[in-house]
Amino acid sequence: MTKDGKMIFPLNEGLYTLPSLPDEKTQLIGSKCTNCGELFFPKKDKGLCIHCQQITLEEVKLSRQGKIASFTIVLQPPSGGFYHGPVPYAYGYVDLPEGVRIETQFTGDFNTLEIGGDVELVIEKLYEDAEGNEFVTYKFKPLKD
Repeated sequence: MTKDGKMIFPLNEGLYTLPSLPDEKTQLIGSKCTNCGELFFPKKDKGLCIHCQQITLEEVKLSRQGKIASFTIVLQPPSGGFYHGPVPYAYGYVDLPEGVRIETQFTGDFNTLEIGGDVELVIEKLYEDAEGNEFVTYKFKPLKD
């Protein structure tokens, strides 16, 4: 994918769909067990359901909206030098209607974040490398932002 001659890379491959048409929306990619109905995110590549121990997982697209289960505002970057995104940032968990809990960053006005608040999936730049290439990831944004 390119933007103004620069490359755009997903931070992690296979976590979400990338729209190929203007009216398409990004969705997270999970796995669902056809035997017991258990859902997983991220998707499981081996096909083994850890709940019922059957090899019956299929890829599914997950809901774009959910509710904030918990969050915190991170004021310092994690140690180790692997994180290249902005600080401060909001981080926490979103519960999707299907019953899956997603670990995520939040975007938008941090003052509008609240437990139980409605959020929607977005794809957003996390950082830019020295050559100007963008690395994007999924985040959730408050609907009342």
